[in-house]
Amino acid sequence: MSTFTGFSQEAFDVFTIDGLDARMEKIVSVIRPSFEQLGQHFAPSLSALTGEEMFTHIAKHARRTVNPPKDTWVAFAADKRGYKKHPHFQIGLWGTHLFVWYAVIYESPFKEQIAERLEAEIDQIMQLIPNDFHWSPDHTQPASTPQAVLGKDGVLALIKRLKQVKKAELLCGLTIPHDDSILADGERLLKKLDETMAILARLYNMGKTGIHV
Repeated sequence: MSTFTGFSQEAFDVFTIDGLDARMEKIVSVIRPSFEQLGQHFAPSLSALTGEEMFTHIAKHARRTVNPPKDTWVAFAADKRGYKKHPHFQIGLWGTHLFVWYAVIYESPFKEQIAERLEAEIDQIMQLIPNDFHWSPDHTQPASTPQAVLGKDGVLALIKRLKQVKKAELLCGLTIPHDDSILADGERLLKKLDETMAILARLYNMGKTGIHV
């Protein structure tokens, strides 16, 4: 992998550009090269951490015809054809922050089984996940809540919702504000991402259902 330089403010400013074509052009030229580098790094490292071959999926936003994307990401899943139905990992940007997620989103047919596994491991999850990590019930919204605020009952409620509500989602990981100096320091950022993914891979492994997905 060529030297990863992180994300400058220019990357976050992409989301202030009006118009689908103009914003997509900058996503492709400014952000996507960094995602390609992260793909080269994390596909093999996550494969080693999970014991499953992980494939890189960079968001193409191909179905959009009018509204420009408000966020963009690279995902990693144990399926070369797609990631949405599988538990997966994401690294991406909103205009306000970078996010790193373990994600189970609404397209997954395995949500109920994953939720049952995670519910059974709730005490271990609370020990594993640092209090400054965030949880979210919706990947389409930028807001998320620190584990320190949710506590065990709050995390458990999100897991149970994943099991009970058809459109429910569950995301856990790290968010870094756009103005944090670490983002423009590729070496420091990559180290932080590695540390984060090592934790999230353990959460991924806890949620494994035994179903071949």
